[in-house]
Parts: sequence; C-alpha cells; structure tokens
Amino acid sequence: MINKNIIISPSILSADFSNLDYELKKIEKSNAKWVHLDIMDGHFVPNITFGSTLIKCIREKSNLFFDAHLMIENPHKYIEKFAQCGCDLINFHYEATKDKTSDVINQIKNFNKKVGISIKPQTNVKLIEKYFDKVDMVLIMTVEPGFSGQKFMDFCLPKIEFVKKHAPNNILIQVDGGINDKTARLVKQAGANVLVSGNFVFKAKDLNLAVKSLL
Repeated sequence: MINKNIIISPSILSADFSNLDYELKKIEKSNAKWVHLDIMDGHFVPNITFGSTLIKCIREKSNLFFDAHLMIENPHKYIEKFAQCGCDLINFHYEATKDKTSDVINQIKNFNKKVGISIKPQTNVKLIEKYFDKVDMVLIMTVEPGFSGQKFMDFCLPKIEFVKKHAPNNILIQVDGGINDKTARLVKQAGANVLVSGNFVFKAKDLNLAVKSLL
C-alpha cells in the first residue's frame, strides 16, 4: 500500500549522468515527487560531484521538487547561486556553519526557499534542537556523507526519534544513506517522512517498483 505521507527523493548521484534527461523522466513517471541533488566540494567531504550550472540545465527539463543537499564548506558563499539555479529546498550541514547557522537559515529564507539542516552520523542531534522551529526539514545522515552505496548505520535511528519527539509536527524529517526496502521500514517507524535513496532506486530493474517498495 502506498503511504501518501511519505516522500521519496531519489538521489541522482546514482543515476546515469550521460542521460540525465531520461533519468529525470523515469522519476517523474514514478511515485517520487522529489529529486535529491548531492553537491560535494571535495573539502567538506572527500568527493566532488556537480554544482549550480548542472542544476540550472536540468531545471529546464523537469518539474520535480529539487531537494539540494549542500555538502560543502562555507555554504553561505553559495546560497545565492543555488537559489537562483532552481533549487526548491536548500539543505546545509550544521558542521559547516556552526556559529553562522542562523545567518545561513535566514539567507535561504530571504530567497524564498525551503530550509533544511543536516548532521553527520557522529554529530549529536541536540546541537541543532534550537533550530527545529526555524527550518522546514531536518536531515539525519545514516552514512558518512561523500559516497553512495554505503551501509546503513542503525545507531542513528534514535536521532530520528528525537527529532520526531521534539520538533514541530509539520517538520519534514529526511533520512539519507543506505536506504532500501528493509531500512526504509526502520526509519519510517522512527518517524522519518522523507527518504533519500540512490543505488537501491537507480540500480533496480524497475525504478517505479523500487520507489513503491519504499513507501
């Protein structure tokens, strides 16, 4: 049975970059309404992916909700670029901002974009509790950010439960890392309502069936 309260956000990091137009159309035809954009700078995480130029190109080809996950240092320097290229939600890492966290939240809001705040697996979720009522979404990473295909870290589940208990009822709780049909059940039980999945979705024979199995 499809749970309409759950949002699936396939990560194009696992897609075929030589044919992104086709990959986006597959997502649009599925029960996924979002697409997850992993932006990595090679400094905050040990990998480099893509930036605002590519997002601007695919924005012209898709009506999906663009869920941008900034895994970069000094995100405040780049918020304007990611807002202007067509991202609907801009998600930044607390570890990359700390004393500038409130400023980055306000900066994103000033561009009329939804705001997400992320934490790595080893970061204490209580450090971002004071921002729960200022953001639209909290992202709990269940793998170390940087590469797709990693194993799900189940010790992160209590963090999801903490956000569910202490954040406003309308907040989105996103989980990213090692999400498949089995781990999806665990994170939904903990309170997550936005699931990012890369390899499981894009390596499946049928993307739509893979998406449905996460709902």
